[in-house]
Parts: sequence; structure tokens; C-alpha cells
Amino acid sequence: MPPPPGLSALEDALRKDLERLEYPKRSWVLPRHTRDGRPVLDVLIIGGGQSGLTAAFGLLREKVTNLLVVDDGEQDLAGPWKTFARMHTLRTPKHLTGPDHNLPNLSFQSWFEAQYGEAAWTSLERIPKELWADFLGWYRRTLNIPVRCRSRAGALTWSAEDDCFHVPIEDLRTGATEVLFVRKVVLATGIDGSGRWEIPAIVANLPRELYVQTREDIDFEALRGRKVGVLGAGASAFDNASVALEHGAGEVHLFYRRKSLPCINPYRWAEFVGFLKHHADLPDADKWRFIHRIFEMGQLPPADTYRRACAFPQFHLHAQSPWLDAEVVDGQARITTPQRQYTFDKLIVGSGTVTDLSLRPELANVHADIALWKDRFTPPEGQSHADLLRHPYLGPGFELQEKQPGRAPHLRSIFNYTFGCLLSLGFGGASISGMKYSLPKLTAGVTRQLYLDDRDAFFRSLECFDEREFEP
Repeated sequence: MPPPPGLSALEDALRKDLERLEYPKRSWVLPRHTRDGRPVLDVLIIGGGQSGLTAAFGLLREKVTNLLVVDDGEQDLAGPWKTFARMHTLRTPKHLTGPDHNLPNLSFQSWFEAQYGEAAWTSLERIPKELWADFLGWYRRTLNIPVRCRSRAGALTWSAEDDCFHVPIEDLRTGATEVLFVRKVVLATGIDGSGRWEIPAIVANLPRELYVQTREDIDFEALRGRKVGVLGAGASAFDNASVALEHGAGEVHLFYRRKSLPCINPYRWAEFVGFLKHHADLPDADKWRFIHRIFEMGQLPPADTYRRACAFPQFHLHAQSPWLDAEVVDGQARITTPQRQYTFDKLIVGSGTVTDLSLRPELANVHADIALWKDRFTPPEGQSHADLLRHPYLGPGFELQEKQPGRAPHLRSIFNYTFGCLLSLGFGGASISGMKYSLPKLTAGVTRQLYLDDRDAFFRSLECFDEREFEP
């Protein structure tokens, strides 16, 4: 089916924009080969969602064309938007920019208006999550971003002889594995990209049929008439509680540690140039106090998310109710809180992610040498935070750092564009609101290394340059 006329016109305008802004247009990255002559990719981007796609386009605009994006999902199903995201709309304001790389014709607003008109944009409160996914699919196709779907990257292994990483890529359709040879790696693996989705140990000890994590496929229809316990007070916990209620769950009880739900969103405070652009420029002590305070304030469910769940009389909130124990009683899960015990047919865990680089399969062979915040910084008394201290201590371009200088210099060729960049660089990977300022830093970090690594070869090309512009 051909695109709507408005969208075709937008794509034509975007192509003209790119042509007019193409300077300098010549390819410049020097080709590399392994010792036995096999070609080396300049950049491998692991993760084909919003962060991976936008990072790839940023590099393509800088004429880094020998790159590939791999993602383990189906085409146009990368990220959560059409899989496990169960809210109705994005949390972020509709007018944000960033993935567009300051090209108005590449913005979501232009894409939306080209199909639905300016009046529809004016009346739109927030971006429906499915439309965001459709926009990212259009983004990938229109910009010809090379993405290999249903492909999972394994552990990165550095080869000093080849001066590059060996990266196994498994084809999830066939089970076959191919090894790619790669100079630079960008990790764009999302919110859990520096760890994994958390399931508390007391829950993990239960039979698997009694609990699910909000990241997983959930048979909500099977919860009809059932009693469901939800752990966590963030947006995803409320989203999953709402979907269970909308499918006819008999009761849904949501438990959280705090005395009351957060009702102030520090992310709204953070949406100004100073923080978004210059958090990375702060001294470490200031970086810590800002992000530690944001963590202290907590992440609230948006107002519409809260109202969606509370509209059901069978929804119950339990403050100051961490889960202290979980056991099986007559085929059900019995949960112990400081107040009392509850019995549920199903548990839904929405307690977020844990930061731990040792849990990332891509970093299995290198994580021991990666500098973490706990290796570089001691928090003030009373401000320690175990998860923050496990965040990677990143350089200004999102590059990993060595724990011990000189032991693993190749780590600088891995760029952590995941939620784990928060402490070092602020809102970057996995945060749409941070992309306007984080993407240029990431792109410059990669191109800087590609140039500096080959400075001697570039100098030799300068010495040999003899293209005459006139004959004296």
C-alpha cells in the first residue's frame, strides 16, 4: 500500500533536507581487516529500538557507513511499545524532540501531521505508544538504517591480534551463529541494558506458574475472576494492574514500601537545557547529589495511569507494605507484609530493574575490568545507594572506562547508551527526553575514536595529498 500523499511529500522534503545538509559528504573512515583478511565493521549497535536507530542515523550522517544494528525482536517490534508496554501513551510530553537530530521534517510531529493534520496534533494530549512504534518503523525505512532483526549478540571478546572485538551473532530463526569483527560497539539495550529486570529472591523461589514480571508475556484473560498481587508503585506496576482489572480480575492489590505514593515527578523538573545538556559537566559529587535526589523522590505513576487503576472498586493500594516473605499455601502464593498476610492466585512483579553489568550477556568476558561508580567515588555519609554505585563510570562520549588503567584499554571502544548512563551523563539511552543532547555526545564519542585511532594513517594521506587546483 503506498504511503498517504502527505507522508510522501514529507519524505521528499526530508530527502532534500539531507541533501542540503550533507557536507562534508565523502567517506572517511579507513577500512580495517582482520589478520586473515576478513572485513571489520566500524560500528555494531546492539539494540534496534529508539536508541539504536537514532544512534545509527547520527553516525550515518557523519559518514560512518560501515555499521550494523542487531536486535533480537521482530522487525518494527523492537523496544516495548507493541510488546510489554501496557500504558496507553508515552509518559513524555508530545512536543519533545531528539530522535530527529534537529531536522524538523524528521520529527514525530511532522510525521503525525502529514497523516492526520495539524488539528489532530493540536488536540492530541500525549503520543499513543503504537503510533510511536509506527514512527520508529517509518524512521528506519526512510533513512535506510541497516537492521538485522531476530539476531542476538553474545559475549564480546577482544582480540589483540585483530585489534577488534569478535562478536557472536545468533540468528534466532535458524539457530546459526556468525562471528562479526567490530571496532566499536554501542550498547543500546534499553532500561535493563546495564542489568536486568528484577525479581526479588523471595518471589523467585516460588513455582514459576505463580508469578510473572511486567516485562514478560502475560495471559491476562487467565486472571479473570482471580485475586492478583502486584509489587511496585511505578508506572508499569499500575499499568499491569489496570490491564488485569480490565480483563476482569476479581481483586488486584498493589503493594509498595513508601508511606505514600510520590506525586511530584522529578523528570518534569529535569526537562531544561541546563540539566539535559550539562549534567555530564558537573563534578562527581554534584552528579551524585542530583541523581541520588531524583532516586529519593521516586518515580510516580502519571495521573492518568493512577486514575485508570483506581477507577475499579476491586483495586486496593497498600502503603508501607514491602513483601517480607512468600510461600505456597494450597497452590496459591501467600505474601507476608509488615501489616498482615495475603493470599493470591497470581503475582505480578513490577519492581523495576537492577543495575549489574555482570548480568549482561554481551559483557560476560569484560565486566570484571569495567570501572563502576563504586570504584571512583565514595558517597557522603547517609547517601550511599547500592544500585547507583553499580552504575558504570563512563567517559564523556558514553565510553566505558578501565577499572585499572592499562589493563583493558579496549573497553573505551564500548559505548554504554543504556539507562545505566544516568549517573555519569544524565538522561541518555532509554530516555526520549534526553536524546536531543545525548545523541550528539554519543556520535562525537564514536567518530572521535575512529579518527584518533588512525591519526598516523590520516597524516600519511595528508603527506601524500597532491591534488592540484591550478598550475602556477
